[in-house]
Formats: sequence, C-alpha cells, structure tokens
Amino acid sequence: MLEYSMFERLPFRSQAEIIARDGTVLAQRKYNKWTVTLYAVNNSFIELWAGDEVQVFSIFKSTANAVAVLEPYIDAIDVRDALEL
Repeated sequence: MLEYSMFERLPFRSQAEIIARDGTVLAQRKYNKWTVTLYAVNNSFIELWAGDEVQVFSIFKSTANAVAVLEPYIDAIDVRDALEL
C-alpha cells in the first residue's frame, strides 16, 4: 500500500512512473477546466488533475471513505461489466 506522505513527497516523474506501472484507471470527469482521472494503485485511490499547463497527482489518505472518493465519478463508472450482467 502506498503511504500518503511518501507518495506526496515524491517528484512528479516518480509519481507518474508508479501510476503507469501499477495504476488502473477507474473513471474520469471534468471539473471546471480540469480533467480529473481516478486511479486505483496498490489499494489506494489517486487522482490526476490535468489542466492546460499543469498536471498534479493527489493521493487519498487510507482513512478516506471509498464511497465519498467515488461519488464525483458515479456517472462515469459502469459496474455492470464487473458484475457480468
């Protein structure tokens, strides 16, 4: 499991390498002029906030409620495939 404080201290390039190697895209949404992508990485949730000129990763603390993390993405997540309906 990624530690919140350890991930936040890594340089962006190292964060991006972790996401590319171990991450799974769960959903994507728009927020104002940002494109926000939610990843699952080693039992943690990480968001990539991508704007016109900047990209920022943000990891949720392990105490974050999974339902609260997923709520902004609810329209973009289709669980029917996971449930094989």
